Amino acid sequence: MIDVLRRGAGVVLAVAGLAMSGGASAGDAGQTVFERNCRACHSIVRMQNRVGPSLFGVIDRPTASISSFEYSQALRSFSSVWSEAILDAFLGDPQAMVPGTSMRFPGLKDPAERAALIAYLKGL
Repeated sequence: MIDVLRRGAGVVLAVAGLAMSGGASAGDAGQTVFERNCRACHSIVRMQNRVGPSLFGVIDRPTASISSFEYSQALRSFSSVWSEAILDAFLGDPQAMVPGTSMRFPGLKDPAERAALIAYLKGL
């Protein structure tokens, strides 16, 4: 009986370790970053704009391309595609990447948070 309890406890600890190590919780980390830093201004619902444009489908979307949103002149002039690399750089320091953007966000300085957020947005 004690051996069964030990094995059972080991399985519980192993599963808990897997959940905490990233696998299933990687998306949760990105969602947490979104909720904490982005949700006040952005939606993840298709074509539902707020102060900022919807982030649904943002990965590989041309910049300033949602016709129902009025972008700043700076972002309209920034002719690019929101690749993961471009989005990573922009999220790190929006004002440095696109001077004059109307996005008043200091940026996500932690590369792991940016990676988690991008993975979350990619999965929408």
